[in-house]
Amino acid sequence: MNELHSMISAGKDRKRVGRGGSRGGTSGRGHKGQKARTSGTVGIGFEGGQMPLYRRVPKRGFSNVPFKRIVYVVDIVNLERCFDAGQEITRDMLKNRRLVVMRKGVLGGLIKILGNASITKKFVIHADLCSKAARIAVEKVGGEIRFSMGN
Repeated sequence: MNELHSMISAGKDRKRVGRGGSRGGTSGRGHKGQKARTSGTVGIGFEGGQMPLYRRVPKRGFSNVPFKRIVYVVDIVNLERCFDAGQEITRDMLKNRRLVVMRKGVLGGLIKILGNASITKKFVIHADLCSKAARIAVEKVGGEIRFSMGN
């Protein structure tokens, strides 16, 4: 019967440096200094206490990224292809049919109905924004676009 102290490991033992022999002494870490110590790691961009480059370089300009308005576009031709006549189309239905694919890590976003084509099916569409051409095309067949935001 096998016993714990006599079992052979399936993996390879790591090399244990710093215990005499050819890998003794400084154990490949050079002489003294922070990186020679146990857990002597330095962060990315750390310059030994000197003011790091990312703080020395002046910050200029303005970024509008935090205020960016994300708009997901849906074409009325795709609505006609994916939905039946007389159906009420909501945001959740557009997500489920993969007509609107929300970006990862982005909350919300506006849905805009676009399209310069003519359609034959009548819909009630819930959206945030809409182009004039799409609105005319939907209303021409007796449909309706309801806005949850304002146009």
